[in-house]
Amino acid sequence: MKKTYKIEVDCANCANKMEQAARTTPGVAEATVSFMTQKMSVTFAEGADPKAVMQDVLKNCKKVEDDCEIYL
Repeated sequence: MKKTYKIEVDCANCANKMEQAARTTPGVAEATVSFMTQKMSVTFAEGADPKAVMQDVLKNCKKVEDDCEIYL
C-alpha cells in the first residue's frame, strides 16, 4: 500500500534527513520526500498498519528535524 502525505519542512537537506528517518522505520518498505512539493510518499510493508507506522515515522523524523511536520 502506498500513501502520500503533505509535509512541512524548511530546506532540502532537512527533507533528506526526513527521508532517511522514514526509510529506517519498521513497517516502511520505501519512502521518498520531495522538498519542492512538500510531500512524502510512503510504501508500507506487507501487513503493516499505516496509521501506527506513520506515528513512528513522525517520531523518527522529529528526532532528526524537530521543526518538521507530517500531516497525518
